[in-house]
Amino acid sequence: MELQKAIELFKKTNAEAHAYNHVIGVLYYDQETAAPKNASMGFASTMGIMSEITYKLMVNDEHIEVIELLYAHRDELDLITRREVEEEYRELAYMKNIPMDEYTEYNVVLAEARDKWVEAKNKNDYSIFEPLLAKIIGFNIKFAQYQHSELCPYDYWLNEYEKGASMKMLDEFFSKLKSAIVPLIHEISEKGNMIDTSFIELSYPISVQRQLSDYLMNVMSINRDDCIIGEVEHPYTTNFNKHDVRITTHYYENMAASSMYSVIHEGGHALYELNTGDDLIGSPLAGGASMGIHESQSRFFENIIGRSEAFIDYVFPEIKKLFPEQLKNVNAHQFYLAVNKAEPSLIRTEADELTYCLHIMVRYELEKRLMDGSLTTKELPSEWNRLYKEYLGVDVPSDSEGVLQDMHWSGGSIGYFPSYALGSAYSAQIFFNMKKELDVEKLVSEGRISEIVAWLTDKIYRYGRVKTPAELIENACGESFNPDYYIRYLTEKFKGIYNL
Repeated sequence: MELQKAIELFKKTNAEAHAYNHVIGVLYYDQETAAPKNASMGFASTMGIMSEITYKLMVNDEHIEVIELLYAHRDELDLITRREVEEEYRELAYMKNIPMDEYTEYNVVLAEARDKWVEAKNKNDYSIFEPLLAKIIGFNIKFAQYQHSELCPYDYWLNEYEKGASMKMLDEFFSKLKSAIVPLIHEISEKGNMIDTSFIELSYPISVQRQLSDYLMNVMSINRDDCIIGEVEHPYTTNFNKHDVRITTHYYENMAASSMYSVIHEGGHALYELNTGDDLIGSPLAGGASMGIHESQSRFFENIIGRSEAFIDYVFPEIKKLFPEQLKNVNAHQFYLAVNKAEPSLIRTEADELTYCLHIMVRYELEKRLMDGSLTTKELPSEWNRLYKEYLGVDVPSDSEGVLQDMHWSGGSIGYFPSYALGSAYSAQIFFNMKKELDVEKLVSEGRISEIVAWLTDKIYRYGRVKTPAELIENACGESFNPDYYIRYLTEKFKGIYNL
């Protein structure tokens, strides 16, 4: 086959795969945000058929020939096509090693698992979800062994979510964080936590919280013609192209800060997708380079920007206008302190910035043991509860607030959680280097978030997956990844808040 003909076939198949994935993504979004409760059976059947179609599109003799030819001649291709070929060569190697019937069955299990997780969480009955979780763990172990039988299955998936990640690397990373964070948490606890949060636990009408969400998205310079917001059980962001990005949130009437920071967090994900290069539209290279890099942006906007005093000073007048009764005796500094209160808690998504990584460490330890077989899914709730007591000193009153609180495992995302901690560390290093070129505090205090987004677009967003995570950190920071920036950031911020 001639090289030019191979390129044409490659681009054609890419376009078809992108279209099918677009359809699948819209179906998932509909299932999460709009479908009636009993739609799950039809949805699972449809997903089984769609996954079989996408499998056959990618795994067939002609496409394999095309990919192998282009990969052999990758140095003759333009940069974007070469990187597309490299990514698809890796993806094809993965798909070729999985029998189609198992791939289809796994996607049906995932489609069923989402609804069973929601039902189990609402009924506080882990047994509803447990059989499906056992299947998901089994599939993840099996699929990892199909790819690299010499690797521990969990190491395989960690590297899939974040290139270079492994249990050895993460053990060292988490050990370093723990040694710095835990003593600081004890210092704060011994001093006595005198920050008042009672005013953010009052009743905040959800209809008005929706207005706040719209305001925050505008402050973040999110183009609303390209991005909408929906409501789900567990917030997430999905994207179909840079002109169709969809964030979600969950509103609690007596926890207004929850949806506020959910919107800012998911808005950070959205900004990444909305600002990838125009030349990547429709390409498998459109989108974030890795889960960790993606989380660096959501955590950057949620915490480093969104919980900064400069940001609170800027948005507080509008928040107070929306909720005058709830905040009538509150000033911006009090609000800043309230949304930064550090205290071990039960729910990961509601955790403060300082203790958040302890929640990730619990999930990391459990995933390691689920994947090596030393922990079964039936034993998972009791071990979850034990680690929460050991790591955070809190008792878990129910499985709904414990092992069922996250949707990630129902979607097959085993190995994803560590990317939250890595992303937080990336974000602190990016912030440190951004400040060398921008007066970040001044820009935030004046609501000029678009200039921060422009800097991030130039350093990170526009490249999509063309550059690797390591290359993006080097490009933005002028150095390789260093978690010391994160430890320094947390230490300085919380010692300042608590006058330590």
